Amino acid sequence: MKHTFFIVLILITITMQAQDTSNTKAHYYEMPEYAEEFTAGTMAARMVDALGFRFYWASKSLREEDLSYTATEAGRTALQTISHIYDLSKIIVNSTLKKTNTRGEENVLTYLEMRKTILSNLKITADILRNSTDVSQFKIIFDGQEIPFWNQVNGPIADSIWHCGQLVIYRRTTGNPINPKVNHFFGTVRP
Repeated sequence: MKHTFFIVLILITITMQAQDTSNTKAHYYEMPEYAEEFTAGTMAARMVDALGFRFYWASKSLREEDLSYTATEAGRTALQTISHIYDLSKIIVNSTLKKTNTRGEENVLTYLEMRKTILSNLKITADILRNSTDVSQFKIIFDGQEIPFWNQVNGPIADSIWHCGQLVIYRRTTGNPINPKVNHFFGTVRP
């Protein structure tokens, strides 16, 4: 009876981990199909999707030595860079959820928890934007101040893309480059 319990427990754990992996893969393993028409919402969604795709590959399968790497003593480590992207992803998703951003939240998450949350935040954001007819409604809100959606593009979205590039350089430096089959132009992965 005791052995049966442990076998069932192990099977449940394996199933949950497999589901977790497949969910993460679903979020930006490859770029989603592009929209049939160009609107402000579909264009903004595509930018977020591109960020999600780049982040997925820049942050996939990082080792401890990758996460602790920094170009200089004064710079951020790769893990601190991911934490920064995590914070930016909260600003991005809060805008589309019309939620106020709060400063000083200190949730201690692991690399994998942050990665999963970032990809989820970006997917939620892109889905909302893709179906929107008016992106101007998605303001960044800090302490009652509403900042136009324009700042979302040149602020948190562009900043996150910038930091994905840093992660890619850090990975190369530590000998763990991204999958060479990733095609950023088409948003696909060659077989």
